[in-house]
Amino acid sequence: MSEKFDVIVIGAGPAGYVAAIRAAQLGLKTACVDAFVGKDGKQALGGTCLNVGCIPSKALLDSSKQFYNLSHNLPAHGISVENAKVDLGTFIGRKDKIVKQFTGGIGQLFKANKVTAFFGKGKLLKGNNVEITGNDGSKQTISATNVILASGSVPIELPFAKFDNKYILDNAGALDINEVPKRLGVIGAGVIGLELGSVWRRLGSEVTVLEALPDFLGVADADIAKIALKEFTKLGLDIKLGAKLSKAEIKNNTVALTYEDKDGKHELTVDKLLVAVGRRAYTDGLLADDTGVKVDERGRIVVDEHNHTGVDGVWAIGDAVRGPMLAHKGSEEGVAVAEWIAGKAGHVNLDTVPWVIYTEPEIAWAGKTEKQLKDEGVPYKVGTFPFAAIGRAVAMNEAIGQVKVIAHAETDRLLGVHMVGPGVSELIAEAVVAMEFKGSAEDLARIVHAHPTLSEAVHEAALSVDKRAIHKGN
Repeated sequence: MSEKFDVIVIGAGPAGYVAAIRAAQLGLKTACVDAFVGKDGKQALGGTCLNVGCIPSKALLDSSKQFYNLSHNLPAHGISVENAKVDLGTFIGRKDKIVKQFTGGIGQLFKANKVTAFFGKGKLLKGNNVEITGNDGSKQTISATNVILASGSVPIELPFAKFDNKYILDNAGALDINEVPKRLGVIGAGVIGLELGSVWRRLGSEVTVLEALPDFLGVADADIAKIALKEFTKLGLDIKLGAKLSKAEIKNNTVALTYEDKDGKHELTVDKLLVAVGRRAYTDGLLADDTGVKVDERGRIVVDEHNHTGVDGVWAIGDAVRGPMLAHKGSEEGVAVAEWIAGKAGHVNLDTVPWVIYTEPEIAWAGKTEKQLKDEGVPYKVGTFPFAAIGRAVAMNEAIGQVKVIAHAETDRLLGVHMVGPGVSELIAEAVVAMEFKGSAEDLARIVHAHPTLSEAVHEAALSVDKRAIHKGN
């Protein structure tokens, strides 16, 4: 007879492991099934984000920033370092150590909260049973009153540029390059392409980014994207827009690319190619045919506003469902579903989920862009403020970018806040809190912000909405 739980979570990424911990905190007997294998061949909890995504990429971004600053930022402070070198073994090893620390940390949290971890691939069967297939092919079945599907996502692979993670890389492969490539090609100017392209550019690679769409960072506000493109170009990223890759062939230890743009067909040879054209929900083999759980045309699990699938006791969260593929969005869905299962009031507001791109400068936003509001016919007003007029940013020698606040023209309610500049991954939290409480631009403008801080740019941008900014012309 199979072991019975109150909750089984399939997937131990930032959606799944958080759901499991919260369910256990609420007194529910909980299991979590995950098949991710770490470099040591053992189970590595944390999913893509912790193992080959959010955390390791930020470790490399920070390490590469330190190296880049030696020659591009510190001289302005009167500090000079000659013949700086990167030990790539230590560089990658530091990243691996951080990953190991956090995956092990989740294991400890599972033990502390009495979450039972199963190592293997989980498959939902009819009647809320879950079949677990181990890496050795062995099978066992467990069951629960509630099953939470948190299977995550995987990189989209181009049919003519298959991943081998030697020459043609996915996000995981780009985190483990054993030497700095002289020439790196990046397909896709999205979050992953820009972040990992920045890492290797700072270390000396010639980086060419091919983006099929005609606009740069179309998901972001146009004013913010324009500033970011200018700064990335200064960094040395060669970003080609409207460039569609049609062929990628491995020749003589290089990758020969063919792409087309408005000027015709072009060829480009690179040493490594990172394909970062997006991700898709990973639901392969997740559902038996008779479960009743539905998936849409993009392979995402269909859920209602409470992340319920319509099948009694079956829920789905994270990248495998609608909404932005962001770790923090998945985590909050995990908490909310655990609380709904326990009869409490869960909450996730998809309209205020913050987006962050951890490049230099950083990019962050929450809410609607100016274009979205125009298209929807919503009356609005805008305030902006540059970091060039912020004393702290100038003192840091990072006086790049701006904050843009968009408020309703009639009610003054915050509709969107968009930022590009130093530390904006942290500054966006203030905007999210204000928007969650249905705050106005006036609310931000009336709050005392410490001086000198980067947050003063948010304050001044909010004042600028009504042409009241103090430290710039209105």
